[in-house]
Amino acid sequence: MNKNSKKLMALVAAALLTGTAGVASAETLRWARAGDSLTMDPHSQNEGPTHALAQQIYEPLISPDMEAKPIPALATEWAVKEGDPNVWVFKLREGVKFHGGEDFNSEDVVFSFTRAKHESSDMKELIVTIKEVRAVDDYTVEIETDGPNPILPNNLTNLFMMDKGWAEANDVTVPAEFDTGEETYAVRNANGTGAFMLESREPDTKTVLKANPNYWGQGQFPLEITEIIYTPIQNAATRVAALLSGEVDLIQDVPVQDLGRVSDADGLIVNNAPQNRTIFFGINSGDDDLTNDNIDGKNPFADVRVRQAMNLAIDRDAIKQVVMRGQSAPTGVIIPPFVNGWTEALNDYPAVDIDAAKNLMTEAGYGDGFEVTLHCPNDRYVNDEAICQAAVGMMSKIGINANLVAQSKAQHFPLISGKTTDFYLLGWGVPTFDSEYVFNFLVHGTTEDRGSWNGSRFDNEEINAKIQSLGSETDLDKRNATIAEIWQVVQDEQIYLPIHNQVLNWGMKENIDFPVQPEDQPHFKFLKFN
Repeated sequence: MNKNSKKLMALVAAALLTGTAGVASAETLRWARAGDSLTMDPHSQNEGPTHALAQQIYEPLISPDMEAKPIPALATEWAVKEGDPNVWVFKLREGVKFHGGEDFNSEDVVFSFTRAKHESSDMKELIVTIKEVRAVDDYTVEIETDGPNPILPNNLTNLFMMDKGWAEANDVTVPAEFDTGEETYAVRNANGTGAFMLESREPDTKTVLKANPNYWGQGQFPLEITEIIYTPIQNAATRVAALLSGEVDLIQDVPVQDLGRVSDADGLIVNNAPQNRTIFFGINSGDDDLTNDNIDGKNPFADVRVRQAMNLAIDRDAIKQVVMRGQSAPTGVIIPPFVNGWTEALNDYPAVDIDAAKNLMTEAGYGDGFEVTLHCPNDRYVNDEAICQAAVGMMSKIGINANLVAQSKAQHFPLISGKTTDFYLLGWGVPTFDSEYVFNFLVHGTTEDRGSWNGSRFDNEEINAKIQSLGSETDLDKRNATIAEIWQVVQDEQIYLPIHNQVLNWGMKENIDFPVQPEDQPHFKFLKFN
């Protein structure tokens, strides 16, 4: 074990044991996963673990339940306004208070949407069609879109409401700039309406939440937890050891190599389910030259034959069997089956064909290959670094020497959003369950309000226009036809290199009754103890 691993294990042990000696009481839940939330600012980062923590503290108008189905949260009902298909009317829940004691009303909703549309927000693509948010009265809000938007409610399940007065008092009326490391009061503090209140926050070490005694959902949800101690444990062996020893009660990401060990242990169970998330490689095909390769003056990835060769070189079945121990679903498209627009034909992936791939490389003028840096996170997805290591060997078979740089997601994600990586691993979930979400973030050319995660630099005016049309097309057959047309171009151009859809494995004590949520979001207000 190297010095860094020993240091990590020591830090984790200290975090777990400080003030928490002994077995947790029935009301305390010790929760762990590989990576921490990136920020407490609810509009700064559109990222799974960040939302998972935020969902305990903040609330949207419409919330996903443990089956990822939308249920009323801070809005009790919503509908298109009679006589005006461009306007949605939301009736707000009355009597709700923020953790600081402030009343929740329509003024907070208008403020939160305005904040989430700011250029520094990573949530703006979700609400790009919104033209105006109006407070009709204290508990009625109208949201006007740029043309009819039949799926607007689907886009709001991770759009959290903040108290306007709290934000103004603490000078956090706009989201923190995550990529630049901006520190604001909202980055480490929170004031939501959720079932749990932020007690303390030590990024990458420990976060403590306490039950909200004034939560509006009392009587509607189990609410059996009085305290949550959340500990990110990056090292897989340490994470499993913490569960096996009883130091933590639930881990979201049981390593695939330890599934049998955990499920066979006395007092523990493993719950699993397919995840609404696809893992894939992004490749910079849009720039004239790459910055992370050894080819001067041109971009090898700009030639579709190179991208096709890379796709033929990826052995998805080997990754499934060797790296994932069978815990993945290989795919040929960057959306999982949950999502509107997915088809069996899109899901098909090619058989490995190294000879054909080499021929394509030669035809493209790269028969001698080239070097490029492959950037990968090591604390975000299941076996993310191991997937990249496997890909390095696969790319070498066709002459591409990929130099792997694996680092934490906090360092990895800004490379993608900042367009400073040319070859990278990314995973994408689709909380709206519709292809438009993927297109807005990953396919549309990068503009002020779309394409923020489009590290491929793909930018096609015709495709951009089709993507934009999806937000106001009410003829669902026509809309789905447009979605299919866009996917055909994405596939033909080989913009991304899909690998697999993830399978979720949550390990927990057997006295916990808690199903796996398809978006990997544990909403702990639903958890029950047996």
